[in-house]
Amino acid sequence: MALIFAARLLLLLASTVTAVLLPSQDVFYTQPANISSYNPGDVINTRSIPTNLNGLLAGGPSPSIKAAYQYLYRTTDSLGNPVAAVTTLLVPHGADPSKLLAYQTAYDSANNDCSPSYALQAGANTSATSDIIFITAALDQGWYVLSPDYEGLNAHYTSGLISGYATLDSVRAAFKQTAASGLSTSAKYAMWGYSGGSLASEWAAELQPSYAPELKFQGAALGGLIPNVQNVLSTINKGPFAGLAFSGIYGLSKAYPELAAFLDANLVPSKKDQFYSTANGCLSQASSQGAFQDLYSYFTTGKAAFSQPVPQSVLSKTGIMGTHGVPSIPFFVYKAVADEVSPSNDTDSLVKTLCSRGTSIEYHKDVIGEHITEAITGSANALAWISDRLEGKAVSTGCTTEVVALTSVDLESVEQLGGELVALLQDLLGGRLGPAFSG
Repeated sequence: MALIFAARLLLLLASTVTAVLLPSQDVFYTQPANISSYNPGDVINTRSIPTNLNGLLAGGPSPSIKAAYQYLYRTTDSLGNPVAAVTTLLVPHGADPSKLLAYQTAYDSANNDCSPSYALQAGANTSATSDIIFITAALDQGWYVLSPDYEGLNAHYTSGLISGYATLDSVRAAFKQTAASGLSTSAKYAMWGYSGGSLASEWAAELQPSYAPELKFQGAALGGLIPNVQNVLSTINKGPFAGLAFSGIYGLSKAYPELAAFLDANLVPSKKDQFYSTANGCLSQASSQGAFQDLYSYFTTGKAAFSQPVPQSVLSKTGIMGTHGVPSIPFFVYKAVADEVSPSNDTDSLVKTLCSRGTSIEYHKDVIGEHITEAITGSANALAWISDRLEGKAVSTGCTTEVVALTSVDLESVEQLGGELVALLQDLLGGRLGPAFSG
């Protein structure tokens, strides 16, 4: 009997895991025909998802989750059309209903089957997003964590406009579901994102004064900023991150029909299938297939193709930060000087521009490390900065720039991190976090 019971239990558990459907097969991700009858941020559909997120941590401990909710909500695409998107609200045990973090992950894919709302579900057949360690750290603080699929249902990767709109509307949606989630209607809230997640967060901050003036963010922590998409394409081409260029262009073409037509007419016919195969992958697939590839060799006129009117028009509309409004909230910006994905000079210029327009910014320039390491080493101070904002502590007005190094980590900030992040910091710093953090 015991063996029969155990076998049935294993079958039940297996069926629970395999029951997770890809977004392309899940009716929850269906945009209603009457989408235009909804206002931005209106909730169209809701559901609870399992709270077992073990699979995301590759065998490590799971986040302490009490509940997880998903909302299909109305937002706006880059052309101004009403569209739907999905966001996920995570609620830890012992949650503080007065604090909400909108965390935008760097899922970096033009395929909606790679979206965080899917990856966050136990049994999802996709690589775990590395952002889970930062989400876990936030949950460990007792904060509610909101993570939107900010690219929309059609995965318009690298399009700043929809990314910003969908981020703002996800917050609106969360505050319309407080009766079920327990989130306080007067909760303080802030944004955090690194790399692709910082793209969505910064665009949200620029668009907020005009698009969602009722939202009162306490601030935004932005790491590995992507101020200029075209400059990223040139920087990563032929390098280890070149696959992101394929996905980025494809994502933009899904947002702008004229760019889709341009690709169809200008891709080298014999390379077209390979281009879309790489471009349509999740982050890990696109990275492996596209690594060290020459993006421009896929176009009949090479690099000159991107100087033509159609791509230039699209990139100027939705690929350059600092052009759609002045953020009214304070920023904490952290960037590796040697960032090999997005040139640090672009972040320097954006910070200078926004500061001149009145945005308060604390800018940390890390002289050691690069794009990947900065995500970890910059996280401690970013988390502490967000914590201060959610506690209601005043931020200094104006702008400051501080040159830091890997070891410039505030040890008091490290105390707020979970074990996974502390271990990563110790590895990166060669154990120089001190005996108090020896594990």
